[in-house]
Amino acid sequence: MTAVPSNADDRSFVGHPKGLAILSFTEAWERFSYYGMTTLLVLYMTKQLLLPGHAEHVAGFDAARWFLQHTYGGGKVLSVVALASAIYGFYSSTVYLTPIFGGLLADYVLGRTKTVILGACLMALGHFLMAFDVSFLIALICLMLGAGCLKGNLATQVGGLYGATDNRRADAFQIYYLGINAGVIFGPMVTGTLGEKVAWHYGFGAAGLGMLVSLAVYLAGRRYLPPDPPRGATARAIAKATRVPMTKREWQVVALLVLLLPVLALSIVGNNQIFNAYLLWADSSVDRHLFGMPILTTWLISVDSAVSVGMLVLVVWFWRQWAKRFPEPDEIGKLAIGCFIGAAGVVCLAVGSSLAAVSGHKVAFGWLLAFHLLNDIGFANVLPVGLAFYTRSAPKAMAGFVVGLYYLNLWGGNTLVGILGGFLEKMPAAQFWLLHAGLVAVAGIVFLIVRLLFGHLLIGVAVQPDFVRADAGEVP
Repeated sequence: MTAVPSNADDRSFVGHPKGLAILSFTEAWERFSYYGMTTLLVLYMTKQLLLPGHAEHVAGFDAARWFLQHTYGGGKVLSVVALASAIYGFYSSTVYLTPIFGGLLADYVLGRTKTVILGACLMALGHFLMAFDVSFLIALICLMLGAGCLKGNLATQVGGLYGATDNRRADAFQIYYLGINAGVIFGPMVTGTLGEKVAWHYGFGAAGLGMLVSLAVYLAGRRYLPPDPPRGATARAIAKATRVPMTKREWQVVALLVLLLPVLALSIVGNNQIFNAYLLWADSSVDRHLFGMPILTTWLISVDSAVSVGMLVLVVWFWRQWAKRFPEPDEIGKLAIGCFIGAAGVVCLAVGSSLAAVSGHKVAFGWLLAFHLLNDIGFANVLPVGLAFYTRSAPKAMAGFVVGLYYLNLWGGNTLVGILGGFLEKMPAAQFWLLHAGLVAVAGIVFLIVRLLFGHLLIGVAVQPDFVRADAGEVP
């Protein structure tokens, strides 16, 4: 539904249109603010906001606590840690639901450009409202709605910079992803240092300023962005003219992809707990010194992001080298491999906790580094591979809808993270992390079973034992 952009031949930004630079820097600053604030959230709630003298000043707090206790605690009174975990889980999961409404708003009412601007304004407002106890819940609502307007629409505009046959599209999203990770690396370092060393509200204020920079970059570069696609009656006429009927096999594929969403949700609980219980646990139970240098708790997010970028590059290189000599696993196989490696990473936290409990000392920082290394190798084979798998398997007639459904696994996963986080103070740390490792490993086992039973539907080949496939020269 998008025309070939007028700047399709623009190669002024490392061989890409200038619009890619605008969108990449916009997203980098938006991620700077989003992850900068998210890194502070649980620590801020457990150390200040939810304590007596502050919680009673939050507008709507009693109603929110009642809702969270019935949603996450089965109606039981939640402790400060469990309540903070529930708030984080609700917030971090809802930001993956609101993009559905943000997409509808862009497609049928405002257009993508105006929706992105609205989202940036809401997010900036939300960050600044975090400076006041009374407006905490209003701030979270602004952030959830704002992220919904931004998430998806910015990425869609990246794709709109290129024509249907322009092979630069894949490379463009890799550059865009680097912008995202730059924000994730530096955001927690800046906001975390201000929040932990100066005052929480200075950290939130820095996140708000980052969002204003993001908005300024976007507004300054509007002329380089692709035009919004048709809306209203024109869009409906085009959709009706291009609609393709679904076959029985395609409906079966859609059903399987929907049933796999809970499995994908399980596969990410170890990684996504990093922003929640992991920070609380590390803050109190870990010897946070690296080569004698003290490490702030919030800096662990930057450490993970830096390792994540390196491991993503390493994983891409590894599979390219592997494919030169051996059959490369299909997407479902990589998902299973990623789950098992990620589970091994979480086991490192359990081992470190167990040894610390025996010795009476805090957990050595090396166990955290081992966790980040293995977890990020595993996650590089889960999140991007899962998106590629849904993109490839989705029937053309429902491709956009199915890819949108894919993100529901992040909603489910973060909801589960919020529930599990409340167990941190109810069980030994070693058991807590083994629980997460077990859930991730179960997801890997399910992926293997699905590949054996339904691989012919989802990846287009009948799955045979490796020795048969090798003899036949078939690449899975």
